[in-house]
Amino acid sequence: MAVQTIASSTSAPAVDLGPAAALSCRECGRRVPLGPVFACEECFGPLEIAYDFSSYDTEELRAAIEAGPANIWRYAPLLPVPADVAEKPNLNPGWTRLVKADNLARELGVTGGLFVKDDSGNPTHSFKDRVVAQALEAARAFGFTTLSCSSTGNLAGAVGAAAARAGLRSCVFIPHDLEQGKVVMAAVYGGELVAIEGTYDDVNRFCSELIGDPAGEGWGFVNVNLRPYYAEGSKTLAYEICEQLGWRLPDQLVVPIASGSQLTKIDKGLRELIALGLVEDRPYKIFGAQAEGCSPVSAAYKAGHDTVRPQKPDTIAKSLAIGNPADGPYVLDVARRTGGAVEDVTDEQIVDAITLLARTEGVFAETAGGVTVGVTRKLIEAGVLDPAKTTVVLNTGDGLKTLDAVAGAGPTAAIRPTLDSFREAGLA
Repeated sequence: MAVQTIASSTSAPAVDLGPAAALSCRECGRRVPLGPVFACEECFGPLEIAYDFSSYDTEELRAAIEAGPANIWRYAPLLPVPADVAEKPNLNPGWTRLVKADNLARELGVTGGLFVKDDSGNPTHSFKDRVVAQALEAARAFGFTTLSCSSTGNLAGAVGAAAARAGLRSCVFIPHDLEQGKVVMAAVYGGELVAIEGTYDDVNRFCSELIGDPAGEGWGFVNVNLRPYYAEGSKTLAYEICEQLGWRLPDQLVVPIASGSQLTKIDKGLRELIALGLVEDRPYKIFGAQAEGCSPVSAAYKAGHDTVRPQKPDTIAKSLAIGNPADGPYVLDVARRTGGAVEDVTDEQIVDAITLLARTEGVFAETAGGVTVGVTRKLIEAGVLDPAKTTVVLNTGDGLKTLDAVAGAGPTAAIRPTLDSFREAGLA
């Protein structure tokens, strides 16, 4: 596999990505100029964005955020984007609803306040619009002409839509056996959609090879060579949750795990808010959620391991079906440091949780949302998650994309168009 590493030269052209100051290796700490690279040439550790927030005044920053647009660009001072990002053609995702889930809380026995962060309201109906919006700005800064990705479905649609809006070419790669709803949604935006025979891990490996080939010249792969910028989009979930809670940290969060990046970046966002004085510094716990049929991080957590052994996915939760999650070891670090945990649920429990959330709160979650709700219930029953604490559960996508999972749902009765038939069916 070709691995694009950081260049040792410091002569890279300057780019305007707001407060982003450099790329920093998460393993050895080496810092290098901003660029379309994702791995450290010294230790091959992953790179992430390092910022300069030193000039910010807490109250001025809070006021600027609150006066900002009702999308992720209200947090532009905390993201790797230019100051005029809101004026550019973008899907402008974010500022999705935080549902106070009192009915679900009663079902689960939660007394401390239960909320569902419902990201199905984004432009392509998943949280992936957040991370793609970030990657798009980096692609513009670095002069890429084609936007691409390896995807389990939601990301393919988000990239296709964002590229169409920005006037860029898109070419995205997916496993051949995705849910049909996600395939159609990825194709409808007019870009090139390529199905590869194999799992997501096979698709991702192919994309990494393409980056190192002349055929990939001018291509911005949002979750590969643009990954450090792309990943920062997940922080906006943390920012929104805290602002929507009245600028306070939740006690507990339950986050789905695919690559693991969303969970680790939510943690990063919370720590940034604390460091900036925007929220009170107090303990919080982060819990990771996986499907049993693809649970490499959960297995490592339960075994007490620091490394994650890859698995071959076999689950209805295809958006989480990444058998070799890049951020798996860092998820373990976050869960253990915050006092959280990583748990998994069966496909049957996922379906039960989807229907539970739908009938209690009117939120139709895709399978990943079924995983988080199912894991929340399992953690409460096991005495691991405290029902007396404020808890936020993430739903990252729309159930209309994964209809096959609940294909057994249908009419409760079939009647003739008469009142007698209505009464005979016991519906009166």
